[in-house]
Amino acid sequence: MKSRIDKKYILWGVTAFLVVAASILFYYLLFHGSNISTGLKSFAGIAMPILDGLLFAYLLTPILNWLEKKVILPFCIRHSINISEKKHKKRIRAFSILLTIIIITTALYSFFATVSPELIRSVQSIIFQFPIYVNNLTTWITNLLANNPDIESFVMDIFDKYSGELSNLLNNTVLPKMNELLRNVSLSFLSFLKTLWNLILGFIISIYIMGSKELFAGQAKKIVYAIFETDTANAIISDVRFTHKTFIGFIVGKVFDSIIIGIICFAGTSIMGTPYAILVSVIVGITNIIPFFGPYLGAIPSALLILMVNPLQCLYFIIFILILQQFDGNILGPKILGNSTGLSGFWVIFSITLFGGIFGILGMIAGVPVFAVIYAAIRSLISSLLARKKLPTATSKYVDVGSIEGDEFHPYYPEQNMEDKHSEEPHMRKSIIRKFFAHNENKAAEENTAEKTGNKTEEKAEEKAEDTENHN
Repeated sequence: MKSRIDKKYILWGVTAFLVVAASILFYYLLFHGSNISTGLKSFAGIAMPILDGLLFAYLLTPILNWLEKKVILPFCIRHSINISEKKHKKRIRAFSILLTIIIITTALYSFFATVSPELIRSVQSIIFQFPIYVNNLTTWITNLLANNPDIESFVMDIFDKYSGELSNLLNNTVLPKMNELLRNVSLSFLSFLKTLWNLILGFIISIYIMGSKELFAGQAKKIVYAIFETDTANAIISDVRFTHKTFIGFIVGKVFDSIIIGIICFAGTSIMGTPYAILVSVIVGITNIIPFFGPYLGAIPSALLILMVNPLQCLYFIIFILILQQFDGNILGPKILGNSTGLSGFWVIFSITLFGGIFGILGMIAGVPVFAVIYAAIRSLISSLLARKKLPTATSKYVDVGSIEGDEFHPYYPEQNMEDKHSEEPHMRKSIIRKFFAHNENKAAEENTAEKTGNKTEEKAEEKAEDTENHN
């Protein structure tokens, strides 16, 4: 005789096990989170070459796809090469990867070979001539303050106030920690060598990933369809495609935009005769990758550097940068990036501030596309919930709404007319907050009435007692 086990008991057992396991996991996360964080950091350090390889492959794939579709495949078709044959596919992919590596390596080598000597000379010049620049700046400030005694008095007070603190900082803090600084520099050099080795391994791994990217994508889709229902799997794959489109469109567009801004900055500063034109242009171009705050992060140190050499050139540079950033923000940026993120200016600033505060410079760069994906997911969820209630999804429909009764949208009345509308507006009658305050008001009124009634009763009792005493 076979015993049959009810499925509901199995489900209860699995549910109980999951609840206990989740409770244990929550306890461990709450009281032993540092151990988990240490373990994750160790794992990330071990897996860093693989992560670098994935990142390199992701960034190089657009170039690989463009070369393969626009250059190599048309060339093969013109020469009657069977591109559907497996052997030819492998050769086409290998040649495309080789061509991509050659193009990227040549571009990087050309950039560093052209810019690095100038950067080194600029840095050396700044170091050797720094005392002269400080003397020039001091002379300029002295001449400026000589004609403005009020400003001179203010500056001297600040200098007298903080000069002693600066001296104590140098003598008691900086100098005793020079040995620690040297040790940190040595460790940083070893860390740099380790990072360089990880990058080399990651570059090699990225070649294998690009060579079999369709196979990896197919395996990932296979896993998704195996775990989830078909409709859910379709939604997940669609969301991944949207995320990829948002990320790659923003990052590639921003890099291309920053290169153009750096070239324009170099041309403009060279024409104006700005000191250290290449160094300044590189700083402006690199920091321009950071949305919104990037141009200012690059312009401020560049302006200070130019100020030490020539204050008038610093003024010209600031005016030029303001014009350049207006051109980038209103003309060049929209042309290249378009509406790749779909975020307004406020949400861009919000995402940069939030992710930059958590993850630093990398968060400031990647924060906008990450938040764009989160924003799109929340907007899609809200739209689906509204659609279930058969309500419109356009935000413009809710701008002037005071309440919704059935299919009718009742407008929100101005504050000055609200006293006359309370009895007419349904949302006023259903307001939880107003009911709460109305209840408190009624309760207070009842208490006041009871108190007055009690007082009157006590007064009558006292009067009656007095009359009785007087009568006696």
